[in-house]
Amino acid sequence: MANYVLVHGAWAGNFRYDRTVADLEAAGHSVFAATLTGLGTRQDELHPCITLTDHVDTVCDQIEAAGFDRFILVGHSYGGMVVTGVATRLGSRIDAICYLDAFLPEDGQSLWDLTDETAHNWYIDKQKFRPGLIDPLGSDENFQVEPGIRGYHPLLTLLEAVQFTGEEAKIPRRAYVLATGKEPRTFLPFGKRTKADPAWEYHEVKSAHQVMSQAPEETARILLGLAE
Repeated sequence: MANYVLVHGAWAGNFRYDRTVADLEAAGHSVFAATLTGLGTRQDELHPCITLTDHVDTVCDQIEAAGFDRFILVGHSYGGMVVTGVATRLGSRIDAICYLDAFLPEDGQSLWDLTDETAHNWYIDKQKFRPGLIDPLGSDENFQVEPGIRGYHPLLTLLEAVQFTGEEAKIPRRAYVLATGKEPRTFLPFGKRTKADPAWEYHEVKSAHQVMSQAPEETARILLGLAE
C-alpha cells in the first residue's frame, strides 16, 4: 500500500480532496491532505508576508508529522508550485508526482511567470485595499471570506520562483492531468508540454478545474494507477 500527500490550490483548503481521500483510503492506502498556512482551516494564520517557501515548509513539516518515508505527491492548481518546491527537497523519497490541472514551473519560474496579463492586473488591482493579499480570481467586489472554505491568498507566494536542486530529478514517475472542460485554458501549455514528453504520463479529463470533485472516479483511477 502507498502513502499519498495531497496539496490543494489557492484561496481554498484541503476539503477539496474529501472525495479523493475517501476513495484512496477505501482502496487501502494512507492519505494525508495538507493544509497550507493561511488558507482553509488555517485562515487565522494568514498574513501578507507568507511566501511560497513558507508553503513548501508547511507541507514538508506535515509529511514528517504524518510519518511518511516514501509517498506519492499530488498538487492541484497553485498546489503545483508547492509540490514542485517539495520535490526539490524530498525528491528521492517521492515514488510519483502528479499535477492535477496544476501549474508546472521550470527552474527559476514563479506563478507570475506562468500567468497572463489579465491575472497580473487582478493581482495588482487587489493591492489597493489589502496589500499583500488577493481576492479569489474572478470574485465580485463584494467578496466575503467563507470561514474555513474560501478566503484571501498571499501575493508573495505567486511572486517567488521555484529553484531546482537536482533532487526533483530523482522522482521515477511523473503524471499530468489536464481538465478539458473549461475556459480559459490556463493550464493547456503544461498539458501540451507533458503530452509531448515521453517521461510523463499524460491524462485528459472532461471536467472543469475542480477535477477532484467534478470527475472523482477518473481522478481516483489515475492516482491509484500511480501506486501500481
